[in-house]
This record gives sequence, C-alpha cells and structure tokens, in this order.
Amino acid sequence: MSTTVNVHEAKTHLSRLLKRAHDGEEIILAKSGQPYARLVPLESTPLRRQPGRIKGQVEDAFFEPLPEHELTAWEQ
Repeated sequence: MSTTVNVHEAKTHLSRLLKRAHDGEEIILAKSGQPYARLVPLESTPLRRQPGRIKGQVEDAFFEPLPEHELTAWEQ
C-alpha cells in the first residue's frame, strides 16, 4: 500500500513518515500534486562476503603476461 504526501506535509511530519516507511509502507512524496519521489525502507539484510564465491569464474588469462604488441602499445 502507498500513501501520497505533499512536500510541505512531509517536511512537517518527516519523523512519522520515516517510521511508517521503516514499517514497510511506501510513501510517495508529491510536489504541486505530481509524484516526485518515493520513500521506502532499506533492505535489512546486508550482503555478507563469502571467500571463494566466484572461484572458477575468473579466466586464468587475466593473470598471464600481456603479449608483446600490447605491452608496446601501453608504452607509447
């Protein structure tokens, strides 16, 4: 469910609107009656690093020396 709130009202009641958005409600901010921005909650679960997650997805050629013609091009 979403609620539309004009900018003036949003400035007056920002704390309340933040609480409602945090609780899962989508708040549409309107300027001159036109939708302008959306206030939504952030994702609550941050991504966790997993060592070895992309193992086998990086080509071995990435770590090989550059061919002579490419080295020459970089030096120019």
